[in-house]
Amino acid sequence: TVAGRRCEERGEGGGGLAMAMAMEFEVLDHPKLCFGEGPRWHDGSLHVVDMYGDEAVYKVESEGMGEVTEVVKVPGQPSGTGWLPDGRMIVVSMKTRKVLAFDGRTLSTHADLGDLAAGEANDMVVDGTGRAYVGNFGFDLFSLGSLLQKVKYYAFLALFAITSRPFTSLVPGTADLVCLSPDGKARKVAAGLLFPNGMVITPDGGTLIVAETLGARLTAFDILEADGGLASRRVWAK
Repeated sequence: TVAGRRCEERGEGGGGLAMAMAMEFEVLDHPKLCFGEGPRWHDGSLHVVDMYGDEAVYKVESEGMGEVTEVVKVPGQPSGTGWLPDGRMIVVSMKTRKVLAFDGRTLSTHADLGDLAAGEANDMVVDGTGRAYVGNFGFDLFSLGSLLQKVKYYAFLALFAITSRPFTSLVPGTADLVCLSPDGKARKVAAGLLFPNGMVITPDGGTLIVAETLGARLTAFDILEADGGLASRRVWAK
């Protein structure tokens, strides 16, 4: 796990994304972290989830020796994290397809994605108003349902390894992107994404950029100020 000791970001110009970064890195070989994922900075500390080890959220202090402390264990395998305006942390529980809220003492359900998530829920990004965008696999990655789905998916992986091109017609399913209001109401705001996993909001708050893992691309959306809906879908980078 690599912890950035200092990071300063600046957004410039016309809704685009530009970053000026000053970083010092320290490699953390810590027995508590098995599979560090979903890094987020909050209150001067790096937060990561351990998906496959203790299934917990950890905080890495930015000062001193970079001490790692457990914040909370998350049932159902944790993924994306973020914070609400009232200070509560929210975290995705992948297998239950829920977003949980942690007030420093107890976990509670913030939102249940239900049928809006065709596969396990994964990454999440939260804006300054407490609105969250949550992705999912788009299909059951670990069972893949029918034999045809299995054949198509492994053919996709083999062809991608050989050609570095995504043969998207072989992807077993696509995902909807879900927007959560600050009070946890969930709705679909985009469809047809190829394994969205990794999202950022530009510093001006106007653009959501989503990494489509199985599409080998970054996809951008304009964020509608009124309700957080998404518009003007476009390829941001390949």
